[in-house]
Amino acid sequence: MILERLKAIVSEQLGIDVSRVNEASRVKEDVGLDSLDVVEVLMSVEEEWGIIFDDDETVGIKTVGDVVALIEKKTK
Repeated sequence: MILERLKAIVSEQLGIDVSRVNEASRVKEDVGLDSLDVVEVLMSVEEEWGIIFDDDETVGIKTVGDVVALIEKKTK
């Protein structure tokens, strides 16, 4: 459920096909997010799930799965 909604958010914001996004996708290399795109996606995630990320939590994000893990951690 989280992964599917996150895939939709990324797809909508970048205007890419949702099939390009999966849990193992690297946010920069595979999906094509630049640093501004990452910030925008994270802001959308915060709004969607009603959570707030600290800067230190987002530094190590490399894959879509990393974002899913952060969302799961914050929504428990």
